[in-house]
Amino acid sequence: QVQLVESGGGLVQAGGSLRLSCSASGRTGSIDNMGWFRQAPGKEREVVAHIKWIARVTYYADSLKGRFTISRDNTKNTVYLQMNNLKPEDTAVYYCAAGTTRTWPPSAYDYWGQGTQVTVSS
Repeated sequence: QVQLVESGGGLVQAGGSLRLSCSASGRTGSIDNMGWFRQAPGKEREVVAHIKWIARVTYYADSLKGRFTISRDNTKNTVYLQMNNLKPEDTAVYYCAAGTTRTWPPSAYDYWGQGTQVTVSS
């Protein structure tokens, strides 16, 4: 089992920045990929970005390229999501996920965090 805990969400004005963190514990040696997803009220969950746990390979949703950056620190078992130039439409609950599939980009994840709220005011 892998446990994931997100942090760093909050309220920010449009144009501002936030950095989300996702700390993994448990059987982290089984992780191949990690990702960030988000779900806005009344909308389906959507992928934000993926990152391989070992190799420096990343994937972004097309609409978020250039504003969001996913990174990881394996020494801390932590994945980050740097979000810049935030817009009101970025308001959502952001979830961290970890997976053991070796397909790329990952089609499924095995473990999920509880989510952290990001609210962007106009």
